[in-house]
Amino acid sequence: MTNQKMNIYLETKRLILRKFEEADYERLFLLDSDPEVMKYIGMPVLSKVEESKKVVKMIMQQYKDNGLGRLAVIEKESGLLIGWSGIKLNTSEVNGYHNFYELGYRFLPETWGKGYATESGKASLNYGFNDLKAEIVYAYAHSGNLASNHILTKLGFEKTGEFTEPDGICFWYELKKENFK
Repeated sequence: MTNQKMNIYLETKRLILRKFEEADYERLFLLDSDPEVMKYIGMPVLSKVEESKKVVKMIMQQYKDNGLGRLAVIEKESGLLIGWSGIKLNTSEVNGYHNFYELGYRFLPETWGKGYATESGKASLNYGFNDLKAEIVYAYAHSGNLASNHILTKLGFEKTGEFTEPDGICFWYELKKENFK
């Protein structure tokens, strides 16, 4: 695992993935205050924009503490933050795992179905395997979140188990470097 200074800027055909900045909190609030977005997350919907300021600060602290964290996803065409994606070092215990690289993503509903999660996921995995030299990246999704489970499979992840969270069953996925295309 790395603790180097993170200076990540990833670019795809339609997206820019960059570190979160304090000014991103208003767009992040649109995401985290939407009940549809938060339906399978297992966290409460945010009700005050100030809460998003704390979330951005927490992510920025992860950059300092762990050398990486989720990235703001900017749609090139509109110039707007439409969600987040990326690999973070998960330091809490999930499904018996601790200190592991985890891919995650979350997008505004108006962008769903456009392939942004897959596009940003591929860029993030490329960074994880080639720049971070990760041998394996994990991911998990609520069993009811069919779209997210489909995206993980599309990215090449293999479902290797399931575990129970307070809000239901989650599927556990892993992707080994040699299986990443």
